[in-house]
Amino acid sequence: MSYPASGDAPERAGGGAPPVEPPSTGTSPEGPAGTSAPSRGEIPHTRAARAHNALIAGAIVLILLLVFILENTQSVKISYFGASFHMPLGVALLLAAIGGALLVGIVGTARIMQLRRRVRRPR
Repeated sequence: MSYPASGDAPERAGGGAPPVEPPSTGTSPEGPAGTSAPSRGEIPHTRAARAHNALIAGAIVLILLLVFILENTQSVKISYFGASFHMPLGVALLLAAIGGALLVGIVGTARIMQLRRRVRRPR
């Protein structure tokens, strides 16, 4: 009879006994919800830390957008459903990106609501 290389065999080829796990002390190295407890000297990841990192990333994105808008100040003609007006190129591109993000958000929200209704529906 052959056993897989994973060590599931009741006896190992060398005649030695399989390693024995140390007894449990009642405390788990894992914290709540299966997250690992931080080792000594390591700062735990908290919601406040994630919010802080998100704010820093958002500030960097806003600075990059501001630089983009300030570098693209030439005026362009925009025509939309018969309306025509002039605005800076950077602002026009920013508004187009915001409009696209809103459209994606609306479609995504509709899909999530559709999936939630399907999950809640009795079978």
